[in-house]
Amino acid sequence: MDKKIVLTGDRPTGKLHIGHYVGSLSNRVKMQNQGLYEMYVMIADLQALTDNARDTEKVRNSVLQVALDYLAVGLDPEKTTIFIQSQIPALSELNMYYLNLVNVARLERNPTVKAEIKQKNFSRSIPAGFLTYPVSQAADITAFKANLIPVGDDQEPMIEQTREIVRSFNGAYGNVLVEPEGVFPPNGQGRIPGLDGNAKMSKSLGNTIYLSDDEDTLRKKVMSIYTDPEHIHIDSPGKVEGNIVFTYLDIFGKDKEKIQELKNHYKRGGLGDVTLKNYLFDVLNEVLLPIRTRREFYSKNPDAVYEMLKKGSEKANLKANKTLLEVKEAMGVNYFK
Repeated sequence: MDKKIVLTGDRPTGKLHIGHYVGSLSNRVKMQNQGLYEMYVMIADLQALTDNARDTEKVRNSVLQVALDYLAVGLDPEKTTIFIQSQIPALSELNMYYLNLVNVARLERNPTVKAEIKQKNFSRSIPAGFLTYPVSQAADITAFKANLIPVGDDQEPMIEQTREIVRSFNGAYGNVLVEPEGVFPPNGQGRIPGLDGNAKMSKSLGNTIYLSDDEDTLRKKVMSIYTDPEHIHIDSPGKVEGNIVFTYLDIFGKDKEKIQELKNHYKRGGLGDVTLKNYLFDVLNEVLLPIRTRREFYSKNPDAVYEMLKKGSEKANLKANKTLLEVKEAMGVNYFK
């Protein structure tokens, strides 16, 4: 029986944070290690350029940082094909064909795109590439005939738009493309709040804990976390709901009994925020220490990382080119054989 194909990736605009880890990275590593899937993980530099076209150096530098984060969390290039989007020409050509199957109104209704347009204050000055990047994602996914897409919850509208494009294409040209399914984090963990209590952890908002943060940086960030603004005195009862420290403990803490005891203590009073944050620091540091250690190891040899990306891109090219030929055959635009 053929393995199901998994495709996922990230836009390189900086290092990855614990929200990425919970949202999709841990799922990718788990699926990789199960040995049941053919895994492709993409560094989506072309998509990063949709809102960084005048800062290509930022994107270029971030490609290495994201690759280091991938290796640090446990993605293994012997088991998973890690590649760079811009090095796969077939993706751009597929994107061009798919753009003709989608109207502008549908793109503007995409909830994920609408949210990011608002966050980036584009108003009506939206780069065309940014507006159409759901179509680019559809090209990425269908090029590998991916069955499963491990992503955060906020990416569900993008998966649905890909499914619509697949149905439109197959309806017009025959059953060539595969409809993908999303694989989402458990228990609503796909979108964890930022340190400041903002609904989303985001690099642009500066409310993140990076996978590469050292212990001192981690401690400072944990101590800055939003808790209960009305919990002024240790003896006063505190609120657990909406308290980011407890949100993170629920996600990352292994000792659920201990965490429940802390919640009960906090609610009745007598437990200070500093004590609580010190415990969270220990929990997060235990998670991040092996990631940080592996990242430091790989960062000492960037040439080897780029060689890994080159080999991955070469393999990905073969797969994407095969799909492109099938698409052109179905559309009747393969004029020379």
